[in-house]
Amino acid sequence: MAKKIKSPYKAWRKYRHREQTCTTLHKVFDYATTTFAKRTAYQYVDGGQKYTYEEFRRKVNQLSLRMTRFGIKHGDRVAIFSQNMPNWVVAFFSATAFGRVAVPILPDSSETELTNILNHSESKVLFISQRMMPKLSEECREKLTLIIDIETLEFIKKNKEDFKCNGWVKAPEPDDLACIIYTSGTTGKAKGVMLSHRNLSSNLAAAFKAKPAFKTDRFLSILPAAHTYEMSLSTLYSFYVGATCYTLPKPPTPTILLGAMKKIKPTIVCSVPLIIEKVVKNSVWPTIQKSRVLSWAEKRIPHILHWFIGRRMVSSFGGKLTFFGVGGAKLDPAVEKFLIDCNFPYAVGYGLTETAPLVCNVMVNKKKHLGSIGPATYKVDIRLDNVNPANGEGEIVVRGDNVMLGYYKDPERTLQVLDDEGWFHTNDIATVDENGLYYIKGRLNNTILGPSGENIYPEEIEQVINNIEGVEESLVMERDGKLVALVKFQDNAIDWDQATEDKWFEELEARKKAVLDWVNKTVGKNSKIGEVDAMKEPFEKTATQKIRRFKYKDSHGDEPQKPSNKE
Repeated sequence: MAKKIKSPYKAWRKYRHREQTCTTLHKVFDYATTTFAKRTAYQYVDGGQKYTYEEFRRKVNQLSLRMTRFGIKHGDRVAIFSQNMPNWVVAFFSATAFGRVAVPILPDSSETELTNILNHSESKVLFISQRMMPKLSEECREKLTLIIDIETLEFIKKNKEDFKCNGWVKAPEPDDLACIIYTSGTTGKAKGVMLSHRNLSSNLAAAFKAKPAFKTDRFLSILPAAHTYEMSLSTLYSFYVGATCYTLPKPPTPTILLGAMKKIKPTIVCSVPLIIEKVVKNSVWPTIQKSRVLSWAEKRIPHILHWFIGRRMVSSFGGKLTFFGVGGAKLDPAVEKFLIDCNFPYAVGYGLTETAPLVCNVMVNKKKHLGSIGPATYKVDIRLDNVNPANGEGEIVVRGDNVMLGYYKDPERTLQVLDDEGWFHTNDIATVDENGLYYIKGRLNNTILGPSGENIYPEEIEQVINNIEGVEESLVMERDGKLVALVKFQDNAIDWDQATEDKWFEELEARKKAVLDWVNKTVGKNSKIGEVDAMKEPFEKTATQKIRRFKYKDSHGDEPQKPSNKE
């Protein structure tokens, strides 16, 4: 008997129907938990907290009902402060699928940040893990109606006088508020980004257009689910397509991460540049340099060597990887060139919390253009604003169903970024080529004005510095009219325990001079640096591993002064 061939038209009609009907997270929840009922939705890599879609639906419904009995109704804020786990998603849907508003909080937030977010959002419920409990102040504890242990879903705090049974809920509309995501970005004061159900649902449809995923896929979640990148493109997208999403019960150290990949053999992973850059710079490249055979192959038969390395890299990630998403920051050009040569299945995405987040994307099977963030994603309009005719640089502005409602309780800042026609001003400077591909140059508020009025983008200088042997990361800023580079050297390059010895100072000065000389030989005359300072401690970073620049505005490095020989 001949094998029945599935009609591609029927498949297309099915996915089109899902896009048209799943316009809120309530509808996404209803669709996924009925369509994929028997399949596994979420679980730990080691098997704990495992839910089929049917079990997930029952647990979410049960939890929502318990909250209604304590008066937690449509529109009330439900905060989530926890590391990644399957129950994180249970908590999220127990809010959003019933018209409540989720307030995801990044797990590395301080006690002060947690207090400010809970107060500003006026959250009534807090899901919290035991690991985060020490950060919960007594003041916040008193104000909250319910505190729920996210690991067991048992109530830690509940008041009998709050048992009112009047927490009415209703199915949300597309333009209803779904969640408030607080972000300090890299510029200081936190902003509460208001994302609607339409924002998040349109992003799921755009994700499917960019990288179709199916119920047979296996996602590995390694970034904080409270960040919109991981939340939308991994945690929620896997649910949207009926796939299984695995989370790690412990922080993703290299050993734990590689072990997890070998065990579950993920097909899709969303990551930040730092992870793949460390793999290439700290493992792959040193291995090539130390091997006479591989070094010879790199010079004589590079295409064969790169093919071999590409296969080995996929194998180290479990062997089934079809999509390794890179977003949240700019990928190092040298590393990207290497990944292209190795035919590694990476993809680049560009977006912001305010756009839920996807704006541009370069897909796995598309021709890669080094440094490009790709064209506009599905149903998103992009243009450059205030373009400089001399170099074609302008600010990226975005319009579409993915653009936020605004900043919570902050109309002044909302008006600064959203104009009357619905265009969101990203603050990112870019160029666009004849093929509609965009290239990020830097952040508008990071741009340094040179002595002749030219724009200097510190990110471009930092990429040069970060590719110098022995350098881990760097930050370039202006100080007293000249460019200064703060450099964190790798631990094996600088031994800070020897900081009192003359030889240590000599080695440090030699490394700093090497950085200064190489940069000034490599960059244009307007981007030359005048000083290099060494940092002992790693830079403080955001959830997507971008340095919090505002923290180092007046920094002069960590290096001690060389003791004087004078009496």
